[in-house]
Amino acid sequence: MTEAEKRIWYRIRNKQLGAKFRRQQPVGKYVVDSICFEKKLIIEVDGGEHFESDRDEIRDEWVQNQGYKVLRFWNNDVLKNPDGVIHMLIEEITPSPLSPPFKGGDVIVDGGS
Repeated sequence: MTEAEKRIWYRIRNKQLGAKFRRQQPVGKYVVDSICFEKKLIIEVDGGEHFESDRDEIRDEWVQNQGYKVLRFWNNDVLKNPDGVIHMLIEEITPSPLSPPFKGGDVIVDGGS
């Protein structure tokens, strides 16, 4: 695990956010960083090598077609703004009744690291 992955995992493990996440789980032919099967939510924590990655786009499209939402955070975001990242995860796990339904796509906190 990278340092950023360790920090996210420390904050989401053991149902700390009210949902069970698992690390390094297969979804089809892919392995995802963290997943909550109950909420159909995948969390990816990436370094700069993933910036505008065609392989990631293909993979994300495939898992989204399986009904999963992908939240992709840059290492830099996790390391410099962990509370903001966790806040976004909490909002996703426990959406407000006024939140519009998800229509696809990734969430990226900032443009890259």
